[in-house]
Amino acid sequence: MEELLIKRALISVTNKTGIVEFAQFLANNGVELVSTGGTEKLLKESGLPVKKVSEFTGFPEILNGRVKTLHPNIHGGILADKDNPEHMATLEEFGILPFDCLCVNLYNFDKAAQDGLKLKDAVEQIDIGGPCMLRAAAKNYHSVLVIPGPEHYAPVKEALLANGMKAPLDMRRKLAAITFDETSDYDRTISDYLAFPEEE
Repeated sequence: MEELLIKRALISVTNKTGIVEFAQFLANNGVELVSTGGTEKLLKESGLPVKKVSEFTGFPEILNGRVKTLHPNIHGGILADKDNPEHMATLEEFGILPFDCLCVNLYNFDKAAQDGLKLKDAVEQIDIGGPCMLRAAAKNYHSVLVIPGPEHYAPVKEALLANGMKAPLDMRRKLAAITFDETSDYDRTISDYLAFPEEE
């Protein structure tokens, strides 16, 4: 898919810098917003129309938020190849709605490690759902625009405005590459910390 029309965005961010303004831009241009936890609360308090992820999964967040986006209704909507009729038929069969944009950044594990938290507490800052969604969207960049950090909001907004809310393939590919680079660095930080913990 050369140009992807952005109609539905999943937003879940730890670093909330600029997210209200970016989400407002999306909503003003007819994009349906779906979100999780603190991000959903912030967007709703800012007056934005936003749906909870649990409305898509039919299941509440559990295990103190450890499980919220790990669900076929989320990952099916991210991973479906929109150029593949079989994929789209499967979504229709199971009532799964496709996502066109994923705006996610990760728990700050670096800060947890630097703050000297005990290992048991530090591991709670290891993001699971975020990297899964980022990697899924990056893999499927032909069908999904992935935005892994606030520094990308302005250029993405500019590109979407210039293209009638369609995300160009070249931009999607470049952001996918950046995303894999960032998730790789994130995993390396965690593996280094677990290999040499200061305190169990």
